[in-house]
Amino acid sequence: MRTPATTMPLQLIDLTLEYPDGQGTLKALDGVNLGVGAGRMLSLIGPSGSGKSSLLAAAATLIRPTSGLVIIDGTTASDLNDAQVTALRREKVGIIFQQPNLLASLTAVEQLMISDHLRGRPLKPARSRALELLDIVGLADAAGKRPHQLSGGQRQRVNIARALMGQPKVLLVDEPTAALDHARSESIVRLLAQVTKEFSVATVMVTHDTEFIPLTDSVATMRDGRLGLAQLVDA
Repeated sequence: MRTPATTMPLQLIDLTLEYPDGQGTLKALDGVNLGVGAGRMLSLIGPSGSGKSSLLAAAATLIRPTSGLVIIDGTTASDLNDAQVTALRREKVGIIFQQPNLLASLTAVEQLMISDHLRGRPLKPARSRALELLDIVGLADAAGKRPHQLSGGQRQRVNIARALMGQPKVLLVDEPTAALDHARSESIVRLLAQVTKEFSVATVMVTHDTEFIPLTDSVATMRDGRLGLAQLVDA
């Protein structure tokens, strides 16, 4: 089902996710409602086991919720079959994992190009866009370097650029600063805030670094699978 055009590329409506747990069930998500607008970045915080990773996985369409709706750029994921959901994720969602997981044999520019190749797109325009994105994330001079030649912060910047290659509407980020020192962590969060606005994506960042929350537009807290009210940080 295609819903009317919306200014919120990401909408989660009454989202519930349950897992078998012994004789009963464990509710990883409990009636979560969340909307993130284009060009807005939300920090998602909460203790371990609160449901943050489950929310991110459901929003990324990597797992199907028990009930409720995940709406990506106006398309309701629950209305789609597995192949269609995969296509929706590939075309509309950028995922930035905690570890960049770059391919050791590929240069920075090739890391980005291969992601477009997997989408069935031609390589020549992919190279041009990859170089442009590497410039945007501050790695224009490192396009020909392989992962072992890059610092941890630089590898995460490649990770961010790679997630933007598909021109996503939604950017989902899992603990991007977990393996970085303070200075590099701040630069990565600032970069995420920059590309969120520059590319008009809806960004959700799971983080434990609460000191960087003021760099984002809003914050929401998870506990026991429930989402606290989002607090506006910057109008």
